[in-house]
Amino acid sequence: MSDKTITFSITEEKELEMKRTMQKVYDALVEKGYNPINQIVGYILSEDPTYITVHKNARSMIRHIDRDELMQVLVKSYLSE
Repeated sequence: MSDKTITFSITEEKELEMKRTMQKVYDALVEKGYNPINQIVGYILSEDPTYITVHKNARSMIRHIDRDELMQVLVKSYLSE
């Protein structure tokens, strides 16, 4: 059994693109009257795209984001504040 830790590395540009996409998804959820935080967390935990509205192509946009990379950026952001 290997005891190595896998590391991830994401460029700043990719992080900025993820942030822009997540903001668009967030805005689309708000426009449709959903609680965007609950819906996004539901999607991240389950990978079930039905948590995200199709309004303004939000569902398609969020599916282009790798969930592991998104989690890395979220944790990094949370811990750096």
